[in-house]
Amino acid sequence: MSAPGTGTAVRRGRPRDAAVDVRVVDTVLRLIGEGASIADLTMEGIAREAGVAKATVYRRWAGKDALLLDVLAAIEPPPVARRSGSLRDDLVAAVEYIRLRGLAKRESGLMRSMMAQMESSPELWRRYRDTVVAARRRLLTDLLARGVAEGGIRPELGGDLDLLADMVAGPVLARATLRPDAPLPPDLAERVVDILLQGMRPHDRPRD
Repeated sequence: MSAPGTGTAVRRGRPRDAAVDVRVVDTVLRLIGEGASIADLTMEGIAREAGVAKATVYRRWAGKDALLLDVLAAIEPPPVARRSGSLRDDLVAAVEYIRLRGLAKRESGLMRSMMAQMESSPELWRRYRDTVVAARRRLLTDLLARGVAEGGIRPELGGDLDLLADMVAGPVLARATLRPDAPLPPDLAERVVDILLQGMRPHDRPRD
């Protein structure tokens, strides 16, 4: 498992031992996998189960919410910004990330448990939206803004990038979350992007 990467942890003092970070995150995942709820978890209990000092955990995370965001990042890797030179290919990669995440959520009882428990904690859910979700959405709106600037998307559509992002992400998100039995086939991202680009590309000018 990779080390936490959301940037929520507190960083001060001497360089951190990444192995300790992973041990703590793995401990939280194990406890939740064994049936512990987010409400049951305490920083002191996590430190004890991980075999590290409580102060060691607090040096890395300001509190339980910050730690849980890094735990979620460990099972939900962030998307990677792409700049291949092809707007279509980069949009397909962005939508494919959403498709794969939908598959992972369907197949992973641990991820489903984490997400359901986070949704029941308003403050934790807000922090998740403001960090993890906002970062993912920013990558998509930046990609769409680049598409407008480079002429792949009609300029008048650039006035509402949030709406464009909803249109790009929405079809697969709806299928993955609102229709849990609907298929998420490997070619879904390509089909969604090709349909959307037909409407977003600049129209051909009429010939004189």
